[in-house]
Amino acid sequence: MLIPLIVGIILGGFSVVFVLQNVAIVSVAFLSWQFTASLALVLFATLMAGVVVTLLILLPNVIKDSIYVTRLNRRIKELEENNAQSNVRRAPEPVPQTEVGV
Repeated sequence: MLIPLIVGIILGGFSVVFVLQNVAIVSVAFLSWQFTASLALVLFATLMAGVVVTLLILLPNVIKDSIYVTRLNRRIKELEENNAQSNVRRAPEPVPQTEVGV
């Protein structure tokens, strides 16, 4: 869990440095829209759009996993309660006496 976080921070740092080193003015066209902006701004907006799309793709699995873990925790609690009730000390049942050699 810690290694992906560290790798993400390093890649994010490299991305920010890359964006800040590319400050030329560019013209961007998309479908019928066209605008002029700093290359750094365009790159940063593209980077943020990628982050948002990635999070939106991951969100359903995160929600599904969270629901599954909640159900498992509830089931564990139920089983622990049943186990505690069945482990209540009961009086030992008398052993039936049998006659041997009659």
